[in-house]
Amino acid sequence: MDKTAQRHLKTVLLVDDDDVYRISTKWFLANFGYTVVSVRTAEEALAQFDPEIHDVVVTDHDMPGVSGVEMAHIIKLRSPFTPVIMCSTRSPEDQSSLDVVFEKPTHLLVLKDALDKLVAARQPAIGCN
Repeated sequence: MDKTAQRHLKTVLLVDDDDVYRISTKWFLANFGYTVVSVRTAEEALAQFDPEIHDVVVTDHDMPGVSGVEMAHIIKLRSPFTPVIMCSTRSPEDQSSLDVVFEKPTHLLVLKDALDKLVAARQPAIGCN
């Protein structure tokens, strides 16, 4: 598949060490047309992150190893315009690299609405090369 076709898939990089949340969120978003790449750790996410593929990153904060906010800083250094959403039971003090923060539990429709808005806002920039 060429990059242009790939850009229209609305791809999310989902990072959460809670298997139940990660699997249910992936399934939920897939039902609304999102392609979801899901990983358990920030290290895995950083190894897989590609701004040409991933439209949005959704992450937890408290994970073993690198935290969600530390990962968000690295994502923003690599790709300043890639939105990062955090869904966590504990919001970090430093939210400078986060575009949206939700406290768990949050309804998945709230997450989907935020994703829809962020992806729609990025669409015009994608076509300008």
